[in-house]
Amino acid sequence: MRIYINQAGYLPGSRKTVIFAEGADSQDSIKHTSEKIIKIYRENNVVLEKKAEYFGLDEGSGDYVWRVDISELTQEGYYTIYGPDGEPVLLRIMENVYGTLNKILCKALYYQRCGMELEEKYAGIFQRKCCHEGMAVLLEDYEKLDSEEVKNIRRYEVQGGWHDAGDYGRYTTAAATALAHILYAYRFFPESFQVALNIPESGNQMPDILNESLYELAWLLKMQREDGSVCHKLTSMRHANFVMPHEDKRQMILFPASTMATADFAAIMALASRVYETFDGEFAQKAIHAAARAWDWLEKHPEIVGFENPEGCNTGDYADMYDQDERLWASVELYRITGEKKYLLFAESLMNEMVDLTTMGWTDVAGLAGLAVLEKKIVKGGEFEDSLLESRFQAAFLEKAEDIWKLSKNSGYFAAMEIEDYGWGSNMVLMNRAVISATAYLLKPIQEWKEVVVQQMDYLLGVNATGYSYITEVGKYSCQNPHNRVTVSDGIEYAIPGFVVGGPNRNPIDEKAEWLIVPGTPPMKCFMDVWECYSLNEITIYWNSPAIFMTAFLDFVR
Repeated sequence: MRIYINQAGYLPGSRKTVIFAEGADSQDSIKHTSEKIIKIYRENNVVLEKKAEYFGLDEGSGDYVWRVDISELTQEGYYTIYGPDGEPVLLRIMENVYGTLNKILCKALYYQRCGMELEEKYAGIFQRKCCHEGMAVLLEDYEKLDSEEVKNIRRYEVQGGWHDAGDYGRYTTAAATALAHILYAYRFFPESFQVALNIPESGNQMPDILNESLYELAWLLKMQREDGSVCHKLTSMRHANFVMPHEDKRQMILFPASTMATADFAAIMALASRVYETFDGEFAQKAIHAAARAWDWLEKHPEIVGFENPEGCNTGDYADMYDQDERLWASVELYRITGEKKYLLFAESLMNEMVDLTTMGWTDVAGLAGLAVLEKKIVKGGEFEDSLLESRFQAAFLEKAEDIWKLSKNSGYFAAMEIEDYGWGSNMVLMNRAVISATAYLLKPIQEWKEVVVQQMDYLLGVNATGYSYITEVGKYSCQNPHNRVTVSDGIEYAIPGFVVGGPNRNPIDEKAEWLIVPGTPPMKCFMDVWECYSLNEITIYWNSPAIFMTAFLDFVR
């Protein structure tokens, strides 16, 4: 029998649940109805002795599960839990547990910086040389590089931004989604982002999370073409080998524009203009001008302009064949910053086409439009200029939060997941549902919705059937071998801290995971902390970003 706890720690005033579990195939499973007692010690004194409540067989994990509510422990400090089998587990309660974790998650973005040296005074042992300083070419010119036409090829300066994931590519839709989570977290919970991150810009009178995000935004501006369209991605034709970034000398290519990338760009630049206008007026003006140009191009291209990798390209394609949610987000953000009615009318025209108004992953971003509409009510208690949009989005978030709570309640581990949700990047699904629940709580403070966010954070940090903390270097049993070229290649014993990995995947597609995961393994257990298993444990900026939102929320409401 194993004990599962949040390995980062618990807030003094929060709901605290410890999980005990044993596999359904355990020789002791016949004893699953027997009484189980835990004892919690502090400084050799018993401070709590309590009977575990039997939940039953958890479908997602295949485990028999017991729960113990230890919320009455509120004093900060370290405790030792002894379970039914006498196994000791160290638990801590800290007031600033999520403020500290938020800082670690934010600092991880700095380690993804491309196009600059990471100096020792900021990066410590993870210092590295400047990378990807070369000029990029358009895809249509790539095949001309070895021909006589090479001298006529135009080259583009595209240095900067964050490496998207475990590879060295940079992708527009992924960047916009990650930035949206982060910038709205700052808008909703600015008090949670006042700690310096020790990055080169620290001390310049701008919160460091905005400094870090600006590094990505400044690169994103370089992805816009002269006609206002925005390139879908910037990568080499094939992924780099597992080498350090500065050793990757492959030619960087600007791939063609898509309506999804252009709309996401318009949305995030409009949002950024609002966020940065009090900190960097010059950038704010550049951002809104770029957003307007992108919208002009979208108006000239009402049809979908999709994207798929050309033959011979194996870098991420971020394929998406529906762009109405991206156009909705762009129109709402542009209305927020300009007040022009044409944007509002366009947003209204799309509302009935949206199946789900709360989604906020890179594929479906309607929920990000919802954050734009609901922001005034959440932050200032005001109202959006259009009561129809506001009422529709508010109803959608509140209804979805109730559904998420029911999912969580029906899981032995409180995971707000259905069986089919355990796919590639399952942790993103879980975290985005926590973001929805947090937003709903800000609109209507129902305690269960707040507790759902706490429970999903617990899952991410060890209260799951694998026992892993899915954030690198956070917790005693944290993931140490993420699919990340830097971590694999740097020769350092430790993983870079603060990266959220993808999580369990019941349908792994990489060869190593297919070999390691035994057919029939329960979905929540379909995970391995093995670097080759990219469909299980890769990292990416838009898996960190909802975790940043969650920790900022929990730090704010503690």
